[in-house]
Amino acid sequence: MNNDDVLAALATVQDPELQRSVVDLGMIRDIEITDDRLSVRLVLTTAACPLKGRIETETHQALAAIAGGRRVEVVMDAMSPEECDRLASALSEDARVPPAPFGPGSRTRVLAVASGKGGVGKSTVTANLAVALAQQGHAVGLIDADVYGPTIPLMFGMAAVAPESHDGKLVPPERHGVKVVSMGFFLEDDEPVIWRGPMLGRAMEQFLGDVLWGSPDYLLIDLPPGTGDIALTIAQILPSAEMIVVTTPQEAASKIAAKAARMALLTKHRIIGVVENMSYFICPSCGEKHFIFGHGGAFEIARAAGTTLLGRIPLDESTRSAGDLGTPPALDAESPVGAVFHEIARAVDALKPSPKP
Repeated sequence: MNNDDVLAALATVQDPELQRSVVDLGMIRDIEITDDRLSVRLVLTTAACPLKGRIETETHQALAAIAGGRRVEVVMDAMSPEECDRLASALSEDARVPPAPFGPGSRTRVLAVASGKGGVGKSTVTANLAVALAQQGHAVGLIDADVYGPTIPLMFGMAAVAPESHDGKLVPPERHGVKVVSMGFFLEDDEPVIWRGPMLGRAMEQFLGDVLWGSPDYLLIDLPPGTGDIALTIAQILPSAEMIVVTTPQEAASKIAAKAARMALLTKHRIIGVVENMSYFICPSCGEKHFIFGHGGAFEIARAAGTTLLGRIPLDESTRSAGDLGTPPALDAESPVGAVFHEIARAVDALKPSPKP
C-alpha cells in the first residue's frame, strides 16, 4: 500500500457543502502507513463544520476498506485562514453558471425578499406571500437562504428531516402548496452553522441547481438580513431576480433597510416594492389604528428607490402564534392579516416581470 492507494480510496469521500472530493479540495494531509496502522490528517474549512462527524465517519470507512487489518486513525483539523482564502479563490474561478430552470429563458419569476436588519418579519412576509401566491393558483417554490437562522420550516410546520433524493437531486417537501428547501432540514435542534463565504455560496448553488423544483411560476428566496455573502451570491448567479424589501415603520429600521435597497440598485436588480410589517395596531375595543412604531418609513424607502409600497401589514398577535404553529395567516384570505398578504400577492403578480438577461 502507498499514498496513491490511500488517495484513490478517499476520492470517494465528498465535502457535502462544497460537493467536491476531500482529495480534490486538498483536505488530506500527513498520510502515514505502517505495518499495523493507517493514519491521515483531514483538514476542514472550519473546526465548527456542522457535518464534521459525517465526513469523519465516511473517511474512516473508506480507509477501513483498504486497511488490510491495520488500525485506522483519522485526525481532524482545520485550515488556516490563508488556506481558506486560497480555496475560496479556486472555487470562485470554477463557479457554476446560473442553474436551470432559473437562468435565461426561464418562465420562473425569482423574488428575493430582503431586509436591512433582523427582527422586522422578513421570513414571515416571505412565508405568507408564498402561501398567498399558491392559494391564488400559482406554482411556488421557496428557498430559506437564511442559513444561520432558518425559520421557514417552523413557519410551515415542517419537521427537521432531510428531504428524499431522486437521481442525485433533492425532492423538496411541499406544504400549503409551496415547495420548500431550507438548511433547517439538515440541522439538529440548536445546532449552529459556522461557515465562511465559499460554503455559503455553494449551499445556495445547491439549493438552486440540485433540487427538483420543476418549473414554478414563482421562486421566493428568504435572504438573511443585511448585505453579506449570501445576498451577493444571489445577485451574482441570479441577475434577473427581483427584490422585495421588508421594513418596519420606525426610523432606525427604515434607515438600515434602505441599505438593502441601495445594494439592489448597485447590483442592478429591480426592486418591485417595499412591504411595511408591524405597520399599525387595530384596537380590539374601539377599532382605531394605532401607529405604535411610527409612520411613513416604508414610503420613504419606496420613494427613494423609485418603487412602490406593496402593502402595510398590521401588528397582530395571531400572526406570531400562527407562525409558531406552522399555519401562516395567509391560509385564511378573509382574516385581516391574511387579506393584506393576498392583496400584496395580487400586486406582485400584476407587475410586469423583469426581462431575463
